[in-house]
Amino acid sequence: MSDEFATGNHDTPDPYAPELGGFDGLDRAAGTDEDTVVSTGTTTVGITADDGVVVGTDRRASLGGRFVSNKNVVKVEQIHPTAVLTLVGSVGGAQSFIRTLRSEANLYETRRGETMSIDALATLAGNFARGGPFRAIHPILGGVDDQGEHVFSIDPAGGVLEDDYTVTGSGMQLATGTIEGNYDPEMSIEEAGTLAAKAVDAASERDTASGNGFVLATVTSDGVDIEEFDAVAEAL
Repeated sequence: MSDEFATGNHDTPDPYAPELGGFDGLDRAAGTDEDTVVSTGTTTVGITADDGVVVGTDRRASLGGRFVSNKNVVKVEQIHPTAVLTLVGSVGGAQSFIRTLRSEANLYETRRGETMSIDALATLAGNFARGGPFRAIHPILGGVDDQGEHVFSIDPAGGVLEDDYTVTGSGMQLATGTIEGNYDPEMSIEEAGTLAAKAVDAASERDTASGNGFVLATVTSDGVDIEEFDAVAEAL
């Protein structure tokens, strides 16, 4: 063996070395452009009550936050017999995330003969967000199980945080301010639904990426009910 290869001092690339790259390079290679990715923008709210959980969202989707591309997006879907997840971020990534999580929850129930706990579902969602190909998502997971009522926010890096209420999306500051002074841990599920509607309405007044109605998911131990409203006032 020559000294060149013995010492590694040569200009010829190692054919067995891994090809390294960054996320920026991947984005450029894929030709992605934030202005052409359909995004929910959005305001999503999750609130626990003494007898269940409510999750409320607006219905607007936009391109780059500047053009309304759809006015009838249902941004909350059932993924478990007693749990829902919101669509926040890029629509494609959020839809793929929901389909994947729903499939895993169904598979768990089929194999074990029992439903997954909401804590376990939240942990699984965080693992998927951290390690999966899902783009720019920040959903809310709301559910009910034997341990009680739960609301989690799942951040894009896979962080999982549980609270009495949480808000995500571009209108989160406005909506959070509305909830902050009016939340009562002993409020009924009907009162929580009204508060969620007021929070989304407040955000829709000032956030250009939120608006075009209201969707309310009510989750109890009996199951999930999702209602659509053309105007937030209809839910108040």
